[in-house]
Amino acid sequence: MVNEGCSETLYQPARANLACMNRRALISLVVAFAALPALASAEEERKKKGGGASYIQLDTLVATITRPDGRHGVMTAEVGVDVADAGLHARAAQSTPLLHANFAEVLRIYAAGLPPGAPPNADYLERALQRQADLTLGRPGATVLLGAILIN
Repeated sequence: MVNEGCSETLYQPARANLACMNRRALISLVVAFAALPALASAEEERKKKGGGASYIQLDTLVATITRPDGRHGVMTAEVGVDVADAGLHARAAQSTPLLHANFAEVLRIYAAGLPPGAPPNADYLERALQRQADLTLGRPGATVLLGAILIN
């Protein structure tokens, strides 16, 4: 006795499930390959927010702060790196995840020591991020550009 679709047969239930699983795997494989061009075009469409050819925009940095009323708040900072040297620019482009992680750590350490209700010191934060960029890239030559710093 055989039921239509992917149900079990009376005498060979394992064989019916195997055929059903093969069809499912084939369908999921076809769907995955169909989605690849869409993913590639989405990556190409991702554009920089600003800057020239030597500018690398990093994702927004986020850190937790303490508000004046004692509750937790969020500090966000927009950061980018401008690298004029072609060789260092290639290294910075490859090191973007590491730069982001190191910059986020610098911001978290700074935000943890920030007194409740105090405004952030952009000059100090820029110097700390510049020092971290030089350490991460192995040599000076990249200029850290600090955008908006928001506390919520």
